[in-house]
Amino acid sequence: MTPRSNLVVVPWPVLRTTSLSYLLPLLLLLLIHPWRGSCHPQCLDFKPPFEPRQPLVFCKEYTKFGCCDLEQDEEISTRFYTVMDYFDYSGFTTCGKFIRSILCQECSPYSAHLYDAEDANTPMRLLPGLCGDYCADYWHQCRYTLSLVLEGLGSKSVQDPGHRGHLARMANLTAAMEEDQGLFCDFLVLKDRQYCYPNVLTNTELNANLGSVREDPEGCLELCLQEVANGLRNPVAMIHANDGSHRFFVAEQLGYVWVYLANGSRVDRPFLNLTQAVLTSPWAGDERGFLCIALHPRFTTVRKAYVYYSVYAKRQEKIRISEFTLSPHDDNQLDHASERTILEVVEPASNHNGGQLLFGDDGYLYIFIGDGGRAGDPFGKFGNSQNKSTHLGKALRIDINDNDNGAPYSIPPDNPFLGETTAMPEIYAYGVRNMWRCSIDRGDAATGYGRGRLFCGDVGQNKYEEVDLIVKGGNYGWRAKEGFSCYDRKLCQNSSLDDILPIFAYPHKLGKSVTGGYIYRGCQMPNLNGLYIFGDFMSGRLMSLKENTTTGEWLYNEICMGKDQTCRFPKLINSYYKYIISFAEDEAGELYFLATGSPSASARAGVVYKIMDPSKRAPPGKCSIKPSPVKVKGKLIHFHPKEEFVINKKPTTTAAPTTTTRKTTTTTRKATTTTTRKATTTTRKTTTTRKATTTATGGDDNPEENDRAKQATAARRPTTTKATVTVQITATTTAVKETRPARRPTVAAVRPNVRPTVRPSVKANGRKASTTALGVASSHRPGYRSTVMTPTSSPNSTARHQTDHHHHRAPEGHANTTLSKAQEKLWLAEKQVSTGEGNQVHKTPPRGGGGGGGRAGGRIRTYNQGSRGKKLRTGAVRLVSADGLRDRGRVEIFIHGQWGTVCDDLFNSKAAAVVCRQLGFTASLAVMKRATLGEAESAVRILLDDVECRGTERTLLECKRSKIGKHNCSHQEDVGVICGYQTGEE
Repeated sequence: MTPRSNLVVVPWPVLRTTSLSYLLPLLLLLLIHPWRGSCHPQCLDFKPPFEPRQPLVFCKEYTKFGCCDLEQDEEISTRFYTVMDYFDYSGFTTCGKFIRSILCQECSPYSAHLYDAEDANTPMRLLPGLCGDYCADYWHQCRYTLSLVLEGLGSKSVQDPGHRGHLARMANLTAAMEEDQGLFCDFLVLKDRQYCYPNVLTNTELNANLGSVREDPEGCLELCLQEVANGLRNPVAMIHANDGSHRFFVAEQLGYVWVYLANGSRVDRPFLNLTQAVLTSPWAGDERGFLCIALHPRFTTVRKAYVYYSVYAKRQEKIRISEFTLSPHDDNQLDHASERTILEVVEPASNHNGGQLLFGDDGYLYIFIGDGGRAGDPFGKFGNSQNKSTHLGKALRIDINDNDNGAPYSIPPDNPFLGETTAMPEIYAYGVRNMWRCSIDRGDAATGYGRGRLFCGDVGQNKYEEVDLIVKGGNYGWRAKEGFSCYDRKLCQNSSLDDILPIFAYPHKLGKSVTGGYIYRGCQMPNLNGLYIFGDFMSGRLMSLKENTTTGEWLYNEICMGKDQTCRFPKLINSYYKYIISFAEDEAGELYFLATGSPSASARAGVVYKIMDPSKRAPPGKCSIKPSPVKVKGKLIHFHPKEEFVINKKPTTTAAPTTTTRKTTTTTRKATTTTTRKATTTTRKTTTTRKATTTATGGDDNPEENDRAKQATAARRPTTTKATVTVQITATTTAVKETRPARRPTVAAVRPNVRPTVRPSVKANGRKASTTALGVASSHRPGYRSTVMTPTSSPNSTARHQTDHHHHRAPEGHANTTLSKAQEKLWLAEKQVSTGEGNQVHKTPPRGGGGGGGRAGGRIRTYNQGSRGKKLRTGAVRLVSADGLRDRGRVEIFIHGQWGTVCDDLFNSKAAAVVCRQLGFTASLAVMKRATLGEAESAVRILLDDVECRGTERTLLECKRSKIGKHNCSHQEDVGVICGYQTGEE
């Protein structure tokens, strides 16, 4: 949502004593905000629009794409006919079209923009924004229906608890507006003529690709992300159990496997710990380690897991495939004593270890092993990959079923090379170099098309990366070919090669180490169905392929992060760490990728991202799941995202350019597609701001691949872009103008690498990764209602975001801020009165004892007593105002004997209603973010963050929130509220 120029906030007690002529413009400014710039399709529930499962009956124009299902459509129809009961036939005919159109804008795909609801933390308009001409016609023909429409809204179940208060106040003003066209249309008109109703329906540009995946001017698909796990050390794989629990398991290169429950929390005990056996090192780019895990497809009954890892045994480096059995005492832990070796393969070099295990639809276990390492597969006359007497450079298939009392595995009877005496019987396909990440297509949910197909990314040598469709007995060409081109010309010209070409290959201008992905078959994002999404470890580029089922061609599109406006939905982000290690899908088929900011097995820089399409979602209820319960032994570690949500980003100005010169190169994007048999690739026109300095998962003894390991070790420190923004808030009597840094300081932690935002490294924006504070959520605690309001400090203090490098926590042990003596005297002179038991205001704080306030002898004291000397209860709140106003100020909460602030992240009018009700008010008039009503001094602790309330709680502690003292914000984000009363109340 674009920034607003001025926001006039008028508390209701002031309104009731103000003349009507002065009142109307102020109220209209509060309810109507001028819009400039672009918006995006979004519904009033702050989610993307959808195609309803059943056609709409009343608001038919939105039956293909909009924000209403049939139930909402019926509710709107009921409200319409309730209003129209007041009209005769003539009035029904004349005014019905206006009222129907206005009410049906709740179903518009741009309803959030029309109702000023694109920010979940700001008040909504009462009615959708109209265009000027349409409003004039409405006023001339049906002006007196406005009060009826507003009364109809009063009976509607409204999410915002302050909404009814607005309606009650508006009822006294509609009479004046109905007589004055200027006031009438000032209330209804949306200043942005492009997006007001009905222009928004006829705008060709807005409606051309409505509901399709958004593309930038260069054709890049704009998607967003959701952070679901962090703090991982090179997360190499993520799988699910397919047991209805919707758990997922994340493996780290060191040898740990962790269990994450459906609610995002992690079990503190590892599912598997092989760190003592796994061969790896902390240096960036080491390809050895714990590389993959696969659960038996009938895990609920067979209860076995299979792992792929590097070991050093008998003076040799080996690949080991092992079997483990689930612990009989803990469903979230394997029995470490049950390990049984299935297969071991000697590795002649430390690279090209392969690393993929998966079960096919046939129930067999597929194993993908690299060619043995070094450069160009130099082993033997034709290399390992073309030599069927070795397991290296192959895709293997074995049967591990019913193996409890015999050999660890058997050979499937239809394996393709059983008839060749010199061939290893486990081989399913050959001629592969170093396949990194393969997946099985679930198939289209409706038709089943594609089910069982096996896709793999095969890391290239000097020029090309490729994506292959693996079939039984296939020869994928290495070392004769790399991608579509010849690598070993003698082998390439051999007529008996009979190799299968990739479905797609791309040059090293786009990336140097492919990470295979998945065909999206989930439910939540219907636009992505059938799209193969993959990436590149070196460049951080996300890419996609779409099959033309008629021609068999695969069409390429790059994926980039949507701009802030595109991703402005709750909990979404639009940046990620560039080293894309793996892709995954959950039990429901939703798609994820695993990336890190530092490609070292010892760096806790790994993050799991969920891929999100902001352009269209599935209809409500279609994708709902009910995870089966999981018994957990031990503790749960609650997840708290580190990244800043797009919806919470603050406006910034661009920092002055640096004098550092960067070498630039240019590549060309051709509008051609890549077919199964034609050696054509698609590249993008991009500008490089720096050379790729990362490590691929497949380095070799050649100049390009040797650079990968060297370059990845050159860590870059994150930089802080200093920017200032001036925010001017015009209140009833005062204007506060504050200038402060637009972003909180960043901390150089273990995540020193570049994160792609709109473009990954090939077209970087010059920014480097910044880190944010890490907090841990906790379960709700009961709170106590407090009726205390106390004096506090001036808001004009400088925020200092103090952080340690490991946990990013604010320093412990600091008491709350207090007034200076001059401020205290001024405040007491203005407010030394009692407002009754429900809202006591402190008089001069007592000296000495534990209940004192202010500074004495250089020691900071805290107010820990409430009204009339009573001890404060945990959860009490107060409003801190520099002007001494009792109805507005920075929110502070009393916990564990001290006062502290509350962050504005997720804090909305429902949370404000809880605060105001504690202080004796009956309504919340406004939520003021970004320390608009003052920021606390650095000594004050930030006690609460991510507060989400239903509006009925007694205290903020009863709301959903992060753990006390855990936050990822600074005092520049201290939240404030303005409280008041509903109509007819004191």
